[in-house]
Amino acid sequence: MKTRLLSIIRKEFIQIFRDPRTLALIIVMPIIQLFLLGYAATTDVKNISIAYWDQSRSPESRALLDVFRAADYFNFAYEVQSDEEIATLIEGGDVRGALIIPPDYARKLLEGRAQVSLILDGSDATVGATALSAAKLIGQAHSVKVLSEQAARQGRAAAVQPPLDVRTQIWYNPDLRSAYFMIPGVIGMVLFAILAMVTATAVVRERERGTIEQLIVTPIRPWELIVGKITPFVILGFFNLFEVLVIGHYWFGVPVRSNLFLVVGTAGLLLLSSLGIGLFASTVANTQQEALLTVFMTILPSVFLSGFLFPLEAMPRVLQIISYAIPLRYYLVIVRSLLLKGVGFAALQSEIISLALFGIIIMTAASLRFRKRLD
Repeated sequence: MKTRLLSIIRKEFIQIFRDPRTLALIIVMPIIQLFLLGYAATTDVKNISIAYWDQSRSPESRALLDVFRAADYFNFAYEVQSDEEIATLIEGGDVRGALIIPPDYARKLLEGRAQVSLILDGSDATVGATALSAAKLIGQAHSVKVLSEQAARQGRAAAVQPPLDVRTQIWYNPDLRSAYFMIPGVIGMVLFAILAMVTATAVVRERERGTIEQLIVTPIRPWELIVGKITPFVILGFFNLFEVLVIGHYWFGVPVRSNLFLVVGTAGLLLLSSLGIGLFASTVANTQQEALLTVFMTILPSVFLSGFLFPLEAMPRVLQIISYAIPLRYYLVIVRSLLLKGVGFAALQSEIISLALFGIIIMTAASLRFRKRLD
């Protein structure tokens, strides 16, 4: 029995290494996804190009411009002299907005009623919202500073202390880096999507080439064939896990705060689900294209309803309920908590049990159907 099983595993590895496209999909694609999502898919909007129109030309207006320059959010790309120039630059996409300082800014600042205008391009809602929030915070901080300086000159520094001081603390990701959110998600997507696709196509490929019949007439038992077919993909799945973990930690600085054995163990539970989906897809498809389409029917809902890209709390209640039927939903909560928060099994007990149940149910159903087709 052991010899038969090892022969199937060896045959599957040979088949994988003889197919450069499958090998590239398994090994190279996770790295590409890692760098694309680590750098491109980010909500850390900085260096927003804006124009400025300083009509005051005073030390006070230059101080305000210096405050905006010091922040990482804005980059003064153009100095303009009219509303028409502002409209032209925004319409052409050269800038995302414009800061307008009126001629009487310095005088009104001393009177305590100065106003400046910030025009923003709202065609990109994410950039617009970030710029709006940043501009308000910069303005509030600068106004407090000006009040403090004026009061200090008049000998009443204590009078400008705000009545409420809200002091914030951010745990686990103090710099709010998007990579800390995205890269653990990449681990889930690699283990779930890529492994399901290659498993489905590998089994169907045997049927297309007619080699599945040769395996059936051999003394190999159905369970041995199933284990032998999926074992190489389990090994490659764990290789992908360590690949993403190493690059994510040493290149992007994503912490690994929990027990590594718990990280690997929970990844194995997700592998159980992904391989089960791939195996099940191979039983309902007759060609590799059909198998891929079947797997894609599970991948697309998983991307949008698992919390990989969009927060579940922002979705309608109906979609939140549907998300409980997606294994990736539970794993993303698990892997992000393990890597960033350093929690243990007790804190994630319900998610781990749910993921394990999904994996067992899906793999059992796929194995029974696969065995039936062999018989």
